[in-house]
Amino acid sequence: MRIDMNYGRGTMPVELDDTWRVTVIRKPEMPAAPDPVGATVAAVANPVGCAPLAELAKKAGTACILICDITRPVPNGTVLPVLLRTLLDAGMSAKNIRVLVATGLHRPNEGAELAELVGDSWVMETVRVENHFARNDADHVFLGKTTRGTVVRLDRRFVEADLRIATGLVEPHFMAGFSGGRKVITPGVAHAETITTLHTAPFMEHPNAANLVLEGNPLHEEQLEVVKLLGGAYAVNTVIDEFRRLSFVNFGEIAQSHLKAVDFINRYAVVHVPERFSTVLSSSAGYPLDRTYYQTVKGMVSPIDILKPGGDIIMVSEISEGFGSKEYLAAQKELIEKGEDGFIEGLFGKSHAAVDEWQTEYQIKAMRVGRIQLYTKALTPEERALTGVEIISSVEEAVRQSVARHKDTRIAVVPEGPYVVPLYRAEAAEAAVAE
Repeated sequence: MRIDMNYGRGTMPVELDDTWRVTVIRKPEMPAAPDPVGATVAAVANPVGCAPLAELAKKAGTACILICDITRPVPNGTVLPVLLRTLLDAGMSAKNIRVLVATGLHRPNEGAELAELVGDSWVMETVRVENHFARNDADHVFLGKTTRGTVVRLDRRFVEADLRIATGLVEPHFMAGFSGGRKVITPGVAHAETITTLHTAPFMEHPNAANLVLEGNPLHEEQLEVVKLLGGAYAVNTVIDEFRRLSFVNFGEIAQSHLKAVDFINRYAVVHVPERFSTVLSSSAGYPLDRTYYQTVKGMVSPIDILKPGGDIIMVSEISEGFGSKEYLAAQKELIEKGEDGFIEGLFGKSHAAVDEWQTEYQIKAMRVGRIQLYTKALTPEERALTGVEIISSVEEAVRQSVARHKDTRIAVVPEGPYVVPLYRAEAAEAAVAE
């Protein structure tokens, strides 16, 4: 049996024994928009919780449009031209429109990579396209504190625009419940102080700071409070299918429109499974998410609900750019030196998290359920030692050894990695028996 796992810009074939009982977990077939541009035009003309974009633009002199960085496959080449033409047709000057890459604390996207991210040369030629730099103090405006005491500083270019629009991809997110919407603002264009506060242990170790959870999720609640301090914003929310085709798009008030998109993706990305497995094969969703080890952690966390305690998660990830940041590399060194418990104990009491250590924190969540193995052709021997997981040279052999070790031929395979969240539901097994 051959399974194609998402890997880099293509797939990696994995051959599994025909006698094994393999459960392939992927989204149900999603509707693809036959006319993505037309769907986007319709979305901005028929908004959720606000006036149509054309009307909003007539009352505004300036606009700032946020886009996610290169780690998210947002269909910017479809969305941005529609937004810009709507603003220009409403009478706004091109010189008063800015597209801002919401990098958070990630590196900037520049040159050919920026052109790829924007996806349309006319956009690049027509308006300013710039990166957010979270560590540049002068670039940010202080908006106040949240009820939890978080100091809120956001990028001045976004705060001071008359019309503020966040664009993004709505998908499961292992900390914030779902990506997109308010998350594009915070951490997307927040100051480093704000970002590192929101990634401290009281947020990250909260049981509701998890995939698919919005209610009671302290990170989500804090992000919504930032929007209120900002004075509101709008959003374009997109959902794509397994083949990266636009499946859903809407526009509107940022919180209301985001929830509509969440309702949509919930019907596809959440897959209920009637059993748990000793062997789970997962990916980091391929390009662009699997460019770094930092992002690869998401593929480790998303299937843990269907992993038997002590089982194996076998990951495939290209990791063409290494760890992702020197700060993340430092956090992984600390993990190796202190161990899982020592690392977690060191997080409590901090007023600000060390940059990117939260990804190590979430890797530990997966490590505490079972063993993590990783297949990649990248990373130096020194870097491999700092992953904190077992590096394998053959996916097929790792699966065979896992099957033999657990004496269990049942295997779960998640080709799309973190874009699908499998959940164990005992009632699903009972329903299957009843049938």
